Amino acid sequence: MPATSRFLPPAFDAKRPLALIAGQGLYPRLVAQAVRAAGVPLRLIAFEGETPAELIASVPEHERVQLKVGQLGHMLDALRDFGAGSALMAGQITPRRLFHGLHPDFKAARILLSLRRRNAETIFGAIAGEIEELGVTLLDARAFLDDQLATPGPMTGRSFPIETDHLEHGIQIARECARLDIGQGCVVREGTVLAVEAYEGTDEMLRRAGSFQAAGALFVKTVKARQDWRFDVPCFGERTLEVMAAAGIRAAALAADQVLLLDRPAVLARARQLDIALFGYG
Repeated sequence: MPATSRFLPPAFDAKRPLALIAGQGLYPRLVAQAVRAAGVPLRLIAFEGETPAELIASVPEHERVQLKVGQLGHMLDALRDFGAGSALMAGQITPRRLFHGLHPDFKAARILLSLRRRNAETIFGAIAGEIEELGVTLLDARAFLDDQLATPGPMTGRSFPIETDHLEHGIQIARECARLDIGQGCVVREGTVLAVEAYEGTDEMLRRAGSFQAAGALFVKTVKARQDWRFDVPCFGERTLEVMAAAGIRAAALAADQVLLLDRPAVLARARQLDIALFGYG
């Protein structure tokens, strides 16, 4: 099939290699499958202790490179060597490794020293700038995964069990937390905020909210008003569903066209099995 996605720039060249900068989990594997299905040449930049071994093994040795987290100069060299026309970041790097256990080369150390604030957004934003200085287009990280996104309305085939007022309250709280760069999710119940997502991540927030044993809790996932889609796409997968079920949270509202469902058919099927209602909001 020809390369097609509403998230690709008009000048996208499907004949030039796309370098997948791959972190953890299912996300980069789904991207790799979709890129190959679209007929775009794939190259892989993997990271020790982060990129799934099965993804690394699926790419021929001469079409991949494996680096330590922080070896930015080597990554830029690999992009040149691959002749990449574009690159796509997919999959999380363990957050603590951005601050501990990092192996910065000279290029990365220079960038880190130049940053007044060091967080995931500033670090990856600086990396994105270095990539694009090479003439390599860093793509919207939703590219090729159009069919994996949350869609408007009930997604699990039944009416949503949360009242409209309470849903709107949850969306408002999540968006405000995102605006303040606290996190991209929250758990609310009937107008009360049970927990907001911060550095600990989604799963720990859900477990904390579940400790209150409050029936009718709602998990809301959103994005920042000025989301940088090149490296910051919120994801929702089966692991999150399992944590929700264990925490007794039976409803989630996800920003439509913005939150990725990691293997959407499997996620929706598992949500129905666990009796968790999923809703996409605009």
